[in-house]
Amino acid sequence: MNEYGLFSKVGKRYVSTTDSEHDEVIADNLLDRNFKANKPNEKMVSDTTVVATKQGDLYAAGILDLYGRMPVGLAMGLKNDRFLTMDALNDMTSRGLGGQGCIMHSDRGSTYASKDYRKLLSKNGLLCSMSSKGDCWDNAPMESFWGKMKSEWLKEKYDTVEEAKRDIYEYVWHFYPRERPHAANGYLTPLKYYEQG
Repeated sequence: MNEYGLFSKVGKRYVSTTDSEHDEVIADNLLDRNFKANKPNEKMVSDTTVVATKQGDLYAAGILDLYGRMPVGLAMGLKNDRFLTMDALNDMTSRGLGGQGCIMHSDRGSTYASKDYRKLLSKNGLLCSMSSKGDCWDNAPMESFWGKMKSEWLKEKYDTVEEAKRDIYEYVWHFYPRERPHAANGYLTPLKYYEQG
């Protein structure tokens, strides 16, 4: 890349959305970097990211089913709090996804460790799993998803929150699952792979 004067768009602006300094109970790492799922609704990964706009930061909480790397839940808002992660979880369950015994993996930030979020997991029969402290590799598929979205689809900074929301929604629910082949799926799109399950 240096030889041809090429530069990566990934990693220009890193903002941590994880607040690990809290007194909430931390769940065991049930996933333990085993990102292979044999069927839908077996293992999910979740995370929150931030997108800059001239009106302030927009936060997006997302959930991927590791079977096919299929997006299954999304919520967006101006606050990075437990309600955002709960909204993404409710979005997933309202689609009839997840269910009894499904692993729901996240980082160990305060939004995912909160009592309200954990109660919602339990209510839906989901098993809580959390990464080691400060270890992004424990949630690599979700981190990769956000990185691809930012490098392939989003502008570096948006004029308005609504414009950023529109592009995130389009990427998560249309482009990524329906049009983007994925190496982990044998170069099928997530939707094509998911439909086999």
